[in-house]
Amino acid sequence: MDYRLGKLPARPDAIKHKFGSFFHSSELPVPTLVFGRPDLIKDWGMLANDRHSCCVFSGAFHETMLWRAWSGAPIPEFTDENVLSDYSAVTGYDPNEPSTDRGADMQRAASYRKKVGIVDATGQRHQVAAYVSLKAGDVDQLALAAFMFGAVGLGVEMPTSAMDQFEQNEPWDVVSGSRIEGGHYIPVISRNHAGNFLIVTWGRLHAVTPAFISKYMDEGVVYLSFEQLRGTGLSPRGFDKIALTKALNEV
Repeated sequence: MDYRLGKLPARPDAIKHKFGSFFHSSELPVPTLVFGRPDLIKDWGMLANDRHSCCVFSGAFHETMLWRAWSGAPIPEFTDENVLSDYSAVTGYDPNEPSTDRGADMQRAASYRKKVGIVDATGQRHQVAAYVSLKAGDVDQLALAAFMFGAVGLGVEMPTSAMDQFEQNEPWDVVSGSRIEGGHYIPVISRNHAGNFLIVTWGRLHAVTPAFISKYMDEGVVYLSFEQLRGTGLSPRGFDKIALTKALNEV
């Protein structure tokens, strides 16, 4: 099976609002060692990332699936065609011209998700309310964000060794001297008993060590989405709608 990358190089400070400026670890719950609900989705789907460099948008659809499942709402149907339509809208990708399949910028994709939203098979749009950036390589900040919001968009520089480790179903870990193949976008959705993060990529879950993230993470985005809220107005971590709205008004 083919595995495509597709995250364009990180642009430092392209997202001006920082997670650390709005959410202070001293005032928030300490993430448990094990967190997340990776079991909520039984079939993630490849969402065209085996044939196209659309990982930034495939990941966006995976994040939305999880937020909906986490809140107890029905999970929309997302198709390869849905992913590619949004990917095309942001990047100019033309299915009739393969040379235009060059990948996506994380900030521009996040802006599109806020202003327009990704589309499901019924034509409904799913928007995020706001987004803030994570500090590259900061594993503790990533853990806090994933613990609070269920899914965090991670941008990494992908070494050849990680592709091999994926094939062998081994956690992504640092291999000295491994060549960088390009950029990749992956949603981080949980952490397991071994202290490794679980991400969604190429249609399934995969484990990633903190050392890998510390070395290869070059950007990250935390999305604030009302789709993760339950009917009570609370997120699964108890982050209330009033506090969330206040944070959104500042971003």
